[in-house]
Amino acid sequence: MGSSASKPAAVEAPRVAPSQKVGIKSGKKICCCCPDTKKARDECVVFKGEEHPDCVALIEAHKVCLREEGFDVK
Repeated sequence: MGSSASKPAAVEAPRVAPSQKVGIKSGKKICCCCPDTKKARDECVVFKGEEHPDCVALIEAHKVCLREEGFDVK
């Protein structure tokens, strides 16, 4: 029994799963796009509720930002 030569493991670039779409402009996943509008929206919803008029406006602003990134947000 001789020594076995092992091949170095190939290093692959991280891949995005096919179900995870990325923004056209930034190339980021939807969870990483528009951090400013996302933070404002999340804080408003936690403290005031999703139905509050301020939050409705912030939710819509976040959707607009995501659409500008190339996502199909309803």
